[in-house]
Amino acid sequence: MSAGVPAFDVAAFRSEFPSLASGIAHFDNPGGTQTPRVVGEAIARTLTGPLSQRGSALVSQRNAEDAVAGFRSAVADLVGGVPGGVVHGRSATALTYDISRALAKTWSPGDEVVVCELDHDSNVRPWIQAAERAGATVRWLRLDPATGELDLSSLDAITPRTRLVALTAASNLLGTRPPVATVASQAHEVGALVHVDAVHHAAHAAPDIAAMGADLLVCSPYKFFGPHCGALVADPALLETLRPDKLLPSSDAVPERFELGTLPYELLAGVTAAVDLIASVGSGDSRRSRLVSAAASIAEHELGLRLRIEEGLAELGDHLTLHSRAADRTSTLFLTLRDREPVEAYEQLAKREVLAPAGTFYAHETFRALGLPVDAGLRIGLAAYNDDSDVDRLLEGLTDVLA
Repeated sequence: MSAGVPAFDVAAFRSEFPSLASGIAHFDNPGGTQTPRVVGEAIARTLTGPLSQRGSALVSQRNAEDAVAGFRSAVADLVGGVPGGVVHGRSATALTYDISRALAKTWSPGDEVVVCELDHDSNVRPWIQAAERAGATVRWLRLDPATGELDLSSLDAITPRTRLVALTAASNLLGTRPPVATVASQAHEVGALVHVDAVHHAAHAAPDIAAMGADLLVCSPYKFFGPHCGALVADPALLETLRPDKLLPSSDAVPERFELGTLPYELLAGVTAAVDLIASVGSGDSRRSRLVSAAASIAEHELGLRLRIEEGLAELGDHLTLHSRAADRTSTLFLTLRDREPVEAYEQLAKREVLAPAGTFYAHETFRALGLPVDAGLRIGLAAYNDDSDVDRLLEGLTDVLA
């Protein structure tokens, strides 16, 4: 146990998740975590309680207002932002498309947009397509396949013509955490904006939007025990400069101008409950400080399990190749197999009620940079509720499947 890091009680945390009674050992967590009881209760309570369009005259209106305010405050605390800069969206992908279209209105031929080979396609394709429509040039930050790290020599892709750099805070395939602050500093030197995909990162840390140097940041609550939706966080002053397409009668205030239609108040309440559950694991005199403390505690727990998995994979020798090699990474492992198709291994593990999926994971450019066919391997992703018994079953299953 690291000094100053609270002990993490995995058994107590697991008891918050009714679905774990299924017996499934979930290593599919980068695709979405299980949902705790308190989140389901918050959703049901909000949806079935007095609820109407936002206002102040009646309790049903105030309940809607409280759900919105609670969501903005909770997400702001999670990432170190301010509530007035928190935008709800259907997903991080939808939000990135929306913000890319709004930003592209300010681009013209000769401008440049920089994307990265480490990223989920939701932080690649929207920017490429927006650049194409504006006549802007796309440049690339490269992945070093030998190390799983960002190739820092490719930072010369950022030039005085760069208008935006899009970069992940953690690869959803490899777990690699690139040096976002270093990239952001170089981007800001030439006046470019930085859009950070923190979807995978926020599931394993309490992001710090200011320390990262992110001008725009997206995350997905269903990756950290919440309901299926997305959030975008930015400085409200930046959002004031952007003019998204919107209905004429809808609010032009920030952040409302970016939120299309009636908000799903019940999901917003679920997000707040998920953030509060994470915060309950930590210590401190504010929710933000408790979230930072909780993230450190959970990360230490996950690291212990990850090291056990890596030791077990090493014992399987040349039956597999582990591509997650970066020095700074989440507890997410991507491996390819020598003698088995990944789908076959996934299916054999599933018969043991161990879920370690094969697939593309929407990491198209990362597969290409690694020189691998898309969907060429298995991804093993840990969450706070995984325990030693889950790891035992995973390693026993892989040994039987591969040895």
